[in-house]
Amino acid sequence: MRRVLTSLLLGAAATSLSSQQKPNVVFIVTDDLGYGDLSSFGQEKFQTPNIDQLALNGTRFTRSYSGTTVSAPSRASLLTGLHTGHTPIRGNMEVQPEGQKPLPANLYTIFTLFKDAGYTTGAFGKWGLGYPGSSGDPVNQNIDQFYGYNCQRMAHNYYPSHLWHNNTKVEFPENDNGGFGAYSQALIQEKTLQFIEEQNDNPFFLFVPMVLPHAELVVPEDSIILNLRGKFPETPYKGTDSGPDFRKGGYMSQDYPRATHAAMVKRIDVYVAQILDKLKEHNLLDNTLIIFTSDNGPHREGGGDPDFFNSNGIYRGYKRDLYEGGIRVPTIISWQGKVAEGKESNFPFAFWDYLPTFADMLQAEIKGYTDGVSILPTLTGKGNQDQRDYFYFEFQEMGGRQAVIKGDWKLLHLDIRNGRKYELYNIASDPSENHNIIDQFPDIYEELKTIMKGARMEDPDWPLF
Repeated sequence: MRRVLTSLLLGAAATSLSSQQKPNVVFIVTDDLGYGDLSSFGQEKFQTPNIDQLALNGTRFTRSYSGTTVSAPSRASLLTGLHTGHTPIRGNMEVQPEGQKPLPANLYTIFTLFKDAGYTTGAFGKWGLGYPGSSGDPVNQNIDQFYGYNCQRMAHNYYPSHLWHNNTKVEFPENDNGGFGAYSQALIQEKTLQFIEEQNDNPFFLFVPMVLPHAELVVPEDSIILNLRGKFPETPYKGTDSGPDFRKGGYMSQDYPRATHAAMVKRIDVYVAQILDKLKEHNLLDNTLIIFTSDNGPHREGGGDPDFFNSNGIYRGYKRDLYEGGIRVPTIISWQGKVAEGKESNFPFAFWDYLPTFADMLQAEIKGYTDGVSILPTLTGKGNQDQRDYFYFEFQEMGGRQAVIKGDWKLLHLDIRNGRKYELYNIASDPSENHNIIDQFPDIYEELKTIMKGARMEDPDWPLF
């Protein structure tokens, strides 16, 4: 249900916190990391020890959902507190020559919330929510420091011609003509750590939308990849190594796609450790809420092989699916002294719940609408946890897709523009969604179908039917 939220913190009246009371927030969103891609979530072919330690220091959430099943609308859902029946961005809509359809001006987002609360805000990585100079450009979305890719299509390539630092284009001639001089994610990581170093007494919200492990499959020639080559049987991938799409969205060839995927995830693990070390170095860790998650399920692009790595765990589906494998994401939340350590929780929540959760944490009012509920009581173990009516997801591609989850029941509406098909699952008894039981439960089908019809607002930019 869409609602106006005036946030209360554990039942107390909404008042502003002092700078000393305000926690820092580090929000890490990986790109196409599957539910089973971490050893703390079941990965057996390689290990992610630093992220596993983060899980031991916090709570591992096993029923956390992204915004939807591809990057731009999923991240829009996260930032706006709206599910994809209401978000202004519901698909990956390209704008040439560089960028995607922009977030509207004056839109209330997580960044607005934190800026209003006196925070310094930073975003480092892949944006994809507005072309340079548009209303959706990070510099126009209450972000004090941005460094990375404005355009998610350009982020398909890790040795780009340029990145953006706020509204300045930073060019890399060393990558011209197929050169491998400047590796983007390493440069982004440097700016991320620098941002932490520069924070003094002011609280900060640090958004880290990493590009890894999205295709293309390539990493620097360092010990991580060198120690993995030869460990897996490989089928070389033939990609785009010349022509108009080379380093403009096309994926390069890769002789070791499986080893490279493992190296990309292990590189995430190293980067997480560096962020934690930097927080410790500056005595910030004790007062910092850390969230680690992914924007959707695992990809099968550029040589990606999620079946080999069991990247979606027991769940059916991949990126672009609304089965659990496309939208259920690994999530770890750590906050020393506030979030239980070494705990596993199956409490269900989604990307659009973070905005009201942060508002609750800050004792701040959300100046607009949200589809979410605060999960702060679940995180802290204090107060009464509000329950939701349902989860709603939609996806514009593949003929149009919708999903509604209510309790243990899940209704899928598939191939909407080409004939339509409904499937019904009980994800408690059948988490892998192997058995469509729509004929056995007509009343449940009709109930969820009615919810699905009413869950979305029509938008001429995003027609689903």
